[in-house]
Amino acid sequence: MNLLVLTQDKGKILGPIAKYILGPILNAIFNFLNWIKIPNVGLAIILFTIVIYLLMLPLTIKQQKFSKLQAKMNPELQAIQKKYKDKKDQDSQMAMNQETQAVYAKYGVSPTGSCLQLLIQMPILFALYRVIYAIPAYVPIIKDTFTNVVTSLAENKDKAATLLQSFSSARMYSNQFANELFVNGDAEYVKNTFIDVLNRASTSEWESIYANGNFPQFKDVVVSTMEQLNRFNNFLGINIGNSPSYTVKTAFANHQFLIVIGAILIPVLSAVTQWINVKLTPQASNKDSSGNQQADQMQSSMKAMNTFMPIFSAIMCFTLPAGMGIYWIAGSVVRSIQQVAINKYIDKMDIEEEIKKNVEKRNKRLQKAGVDPSKITANANRSTKTMEVLAKLKDENDAKVKAIREENEAKVAEARKKLESSSKGKNSIAAKANLVKEYNEKNNNN
Repeated sequence: MNLLVLTQDKGKILGPIAKYILGPILNAIFNFLNWIKIPNVGLAIILFTIVIYLLMLPLTIKQQKFSKLQAKMNPELQAIQKKYKDKKDQDSQMAMNQETQAVYAKYGVSPTGSCLQLLIQMPILFALYRVIYAIPAYVPIIKDTFTNVVTSLAENKDKAATLLQSFSSARMYSNQFANELFVNGDAEYVKNTFIDVLNRASTSEWESIYANGNFPQFKDVVVSTMEQLNRFNNFLGINIGNSPSYTVKTAFANHQFLIVIGAILIPVLSAVTQWINVKLTPQASNKDSSGNQQADQMQSSMKAMNTFMPIFSAIMCFTLPAGMGIYWIAGSVVRSIQQVAINKYIDKMDIEEEIKKNVEKRNKRLQKAGVDPSKITANANRSTKTMEVLAKLKDENDAKVKAIREENEAKVAEARKKLESSSKGKNSIAAKANLVKEYNEKNNNN
């Protein structure tokens, strides 16, 4: 039986990363905070984000190094592209590929040099989001807090399901409510589904469980659970289980204006820190070595995205639980600090020494694979020269054909000009023909 383990991700890639790597790290951090008597979800999220980004720091540095090398390679690569810009034949395309590969070999890097780092980082970041969005699924202490209330609700499964499906977050779990395991009353599945919904429920939704004649008998257990979750979720006076929009509305009604300001600061800081992070990240130049505009559409799209993302972040943080906003703020701050340090490190980097190291590493990899690096380079250079010779011969042949064509066209034009000139003379055949025509027309009229 394939039971859902709360909201743990079931993806083939993100699932294992979240369950076996990120989840245990977050659980260890929260257990440590609980041990020192500070079991705070907001603080756990901040520490968790810092730890994960520090672990990914070597990948980030490696990616930045490749960007630096790519900036140095770009003039050579762009010169090759310019050289073969209008040549679409197979020989020219092969020559362009060979010359491009020779440039990458010269710098000891692969054309896909930064892809590997991104392929490793992106699943981790997506899984990180999943873990923070479903903390009870990965932190048993927090999940256990829900046990009493969901056990009580499970005794009245159908009525409880009707109530919980009216909650704003319930749409995300409509498939779970319709699942055969839930319909048939599988105890573990039902409880986990209830926890999924309650984990994203607002304070007013929690209170509705025992209000309005729903389950007044569960008031004590619901209030007790809410108090424990509030202790976990209280961060600087704000319940990070609620969204800033909900907090602003309720705090304003209760004249708690400091809490209103704190809730508004979460989306604002999320947008500001992300904007700072974008500004600190090195941006690709939009001009090639000859000063011509390149990839205008791509540059325009990137600029629009860099402007839009901080705004989008603020909007999302205002409507999602405040814990997600704290995660985004912490992530942006950590990335910004890292970027400042990395920029200083990269600026001091001896680029020629880095190229030398890359070439040595590449040669060692080739030697381990039983390939002689010198032969690879020689073959590449030989192939490149051969392609260059063929391309040059083709260019010369095309030039000769063009010259012959232009010469023939000039001769034809000259002959046509002489013919037209002779046809206008008085003694020309055309003139005599016109005299005969006029004589015949005059006689016919008489």
